[in-house]
Amino acid sequence: MYIAVFIQPFPWSFYTASVFIGIAAAVLWTAQGNCLTINSDEHTIGRNSGIFWALLQSSLFFGNLYIYFAWQGKTQISESDRRTVFIALTVISLVGTVLFFLIRKPDSENVLGEDESSDDQDLDVNESAQNNMTKAVDAFSKYFLCLKCRNCSGTTSAFAFPPFPGNFGLTIPQYFHVSRCAALKYASLLKKSLKLCVTKEMLLLSITTAYTGLELTFFSGVYGTCIGAINKFGTEEKSLIGLSGIFIGIGEILGGSLFGLLSKNSRFGRNPVVLLGILVHFIAFYLIFLNMPADAPIAPVEGTDSSAYIKPSKEVAIFCSFLLGLGDSCFNTQLLSILGFLYSEDSAPAFAVFKFVQSICAAVAFFYSNYLLLHWQLLVMVMFGFFGTVSFFTVEWEAAAIVARGSDYRSI
Repeated sequence: MYIAVFIQPFPWSFYTASVFIGIAAAVLWTAQGNCLTINSDEHTIGRNSGIFWALLQSSLFFGNLYIYFAWQGKTQISESDRRTVFIALTVISLVGTVLFFLIRKPDSENVLGEDESSDDQDLDVNESAQNNMTKAVDAFSKYFLCLKCRNCSGTTSAFAFPPFPGNFGLTIPQYFHVSRCAALKYASLLKKSLKLCVTKEMLLLSITTAYTGLELTFFSGVYGTCIGAINKFGTEEKSLIGLSGIFIGIGEILGGSLFGLLSKNSRFGRNPVVLLGILVHFIAFYLIFLNMPADAPIAPVEGTDSSAYIKPSKEVAIFCSFLLGLGDSCFNTQLLSILGFLYSEDSAPAFAVFKFVQSICAAVAFFYSNYLLLHWQLLVMVMFGFFGTVSFFTVEWEAAAIVARGSDYRSI
């Protein structure tokens, strides 16, 4: 919906879709984190997090690569060019949405629960005669029936009404019963999330998560704006934005793939990867401080002719893009890994808190990026990055100590 708005944008549709994409992103990230956790164990969570992150960020590489070559040399983007891109993106997003319904659950878990009622069994059909899309719809309906089994002890014996259209074959009493149980389930998840927010481990990890939100805003929005605002880059200043996105994507993919492959053989835990991430980011911030003029984030449409401490260099700017992507992959892969490890039995509230904190901090960063000079924005990220790294180390050390004593890792 959000992507389709750009095919023919209007102010009211853009802002409305922005609200919906924020709500959908929270649900989607929580679901993805939960799916990653239940399909991993303590030995594979690091590898799977890295692979997931590399695949996720591959869009940065391929999308910007297309834009860089398709729009190279253009000073203005025509309406037909814009529509072509966003129609293609809308189709791709719809295909991806359909594929979500085909994700399987682990074989060890029973979708309908251990105590399946006779009414649930009557709703089963011969899946071998169904195509993949019908199987996906059937799995979706079974998931909601599962809510009835897990969230209440009541029964629905008066199934007098026939199934009605649009409700996956459920009768009217079943539909309201399942809807009630679904509401209770989500209320329970919200309560768990609120309780989880004030635990020691989640408070410490929230500092790290806050940093990822700040630097997400910086490399996805602010840094490209800075590159495009520097007039001393010449006529290539706009095309450099696409090239910057390509190298951010390369850093993200390289980091996710590398840490995913090495995590299985790592004897030192997650701390070395996070330490590498903060060092890489500090180097990038220092080079950006030297290379970019302070007024670049708030420069007018005409750009800025100011200079920083060195002559603005295209090569340094693109290298910093790569470092920003690599450092971001260090933090996010390890956060996904430790959340899935710590809260493997009930990961949904943990990932909900993760996305909530990250999104709030990203929004705050977008707000102050319109007012603060570049060096102040870099200083904010340096401070949060330092304390976020220390807090991550603390949680990882405590978790490792408990594992060494033979206690349950999830009891932290």
